[in-house]
Amino acid sequence: MRAKVLLIEDSTSLAILYKQYVKDESFDLFHVETGRDAISFIERNVPQLVILDLKLPDMDGENVLDWINENQISTSVIVATAHGSVDTAVNLLQKGAKDFLEKPIQADRLRTSINLHLQKFKLEILVENIEAKFDRNRFHGFIGSCLPMQGVYKIIDSVAPTNASVFIIGESGTGKEVCAEAIHQESKRSDKPFVAINCGAIPKDLMESEIFGHMKGAFTGATTDRKGAASQAHGGTLFLDELCEMELDMQKKLLRFLQTGTFTPLGGSRELKVDVRIICATNRDPLLEVEEGRFREDLYYRVHVVPIEMPPLRERSNDITTLATHFLRVFAKEDGKKFNGINRDAESILKRYSWPGNVRQLQNIIRNIVVLNNDAKLSVEHLPDQITRSPKSSKTKIAQPSVTQPIQPDEQEVSIPSQQSISESISTAEEQVTAPKDVTIRPMWIVERETIQQAIDYCDGNVLNAAVLLELSPSTVYRKKQAWESEEDAQQYAD
Repeated sequence: MRAKVLLIEDSTSLAILYKQYVKDESFDLFHVETGRDAISFIERNVPQLVILDLKLPDMDGENVLDWINENQISTSVIVATAHGSVDTAVNLLQKGAKDFLEKPIQADRLRTSINLHLQKFKLEILVENIEAKFDRNRFHGFIGSCLPMQGVYKIIDSVAPTNASVFIIGESGTGKEVCAEAIHQESKRSDKPFVAINCGAIPKDLMESEIFGHMKGAFTGATTDRKGAASQAHGGTLFLDELCEMELDMQKKLLRFLQTGTFTPLGGSRELKVDVRIICATNRDPLLEVEEGRFREDLYYRVHVVPIEMPPLRERSNDITTLATHFLRVFAKEDGKKFNGINRDAESILKRYSWPGNVRQLQNIIRNIVVLNNDAKLSVEHLPDQITRSPKSSKTKIAQPSVTQPIQPDEQEVSIPSQQSISESISTAEEQVTAPKDVTIRPMWIVERETIQQAIDYCDGNVLNAAVLLELSPSTVYRKKQAWESEEDAQQYAD
């Protein structure tokens, strides 16, 4: 496609002459006589280069340059000026003009200048496109430009067009589902369904039905046929989150489905075949789960084709402020609040915090601040104690020996305890161990249950927030809570 050059010149004779100079060049030269016509032309079709005369019948050429700058028009400007206006042209260079040509413009000078600036313009656009592709601060649902996230974006770019299975590994709250959705949106399946299943939040008895569906009468309560996630995702992507939470028996059935693409709905007698792309995720170490016998090795190698490790927020310090500011403005707009930025001292504290709950924890904290306050800037006073308090000092201190007399370098002494003092120390230690203490030892499962329940109560029943405070996976808290409730129901039934 030929480049466009706009000549803004009030002299028709000069315009005809300049067109003659460049008639054999590989670009098209368009001519207008007034500033108003120039603005109208640029609004309709932005040229790659503008040659701007300073003296126009309706306005100064400087006004046209100001309009181009104010509207952030992506074009280069060369100023054409008479001999006596060189100083003015230099001032316009400081305003963003790329070069100036002194009238009368010579043919070779005109051709060389136009071609040089067109080549430079193409190079600048190429560089911007490369930076936009490989140094992005936004990518689908992601926000962040740190080096670890750039690596994630590049892997997504590479793997999305293929059908390879992807295994996303990362702590809770790092954005594993956002990553899966980005892969789906970048793939050829983007116009087909994206279906997500959280394997840690579904009871094991219902897992097979959730994924493969069931037939009417397959179990008590199955009053109609129901399609599972595999059928719903036909042609698209099936995302299995927290895969390592899945029971071993179900892992075996999933492996067969991944190998053959076929499955039999619960209670059915006929195999069905679907075309789905599988993306899995876990917040555990999958190899450790294999070693501990909780995750099938053959399934691991089947899904672990292209791994993507999501960096925790503490390793994305440069992105913390960007994310916090984004959440602040989004929530402020939703709730009609005045927040529009973060003070420097608050930014420093946000960057120093370890963020065990990662991006999800940051999002929830900013949401809480916006709901409870209505200021222009987020300051330290708005941050919760868990963010602002300094790390607790160690309770265990090394006892320092009391020195009554300094030891001279050349008179160092070694104090050797006597046999009697050793015997007394041993006797004292034995008495401390065997002496009865008024301590009640409680089973660990009771302490764990009470702690989790206290966290849930503190968060007004919000299990997700409780999991963040406990530094546990939400799926773990859901699973334990469900197990306790099942035990209570069974006990009531027995009674």
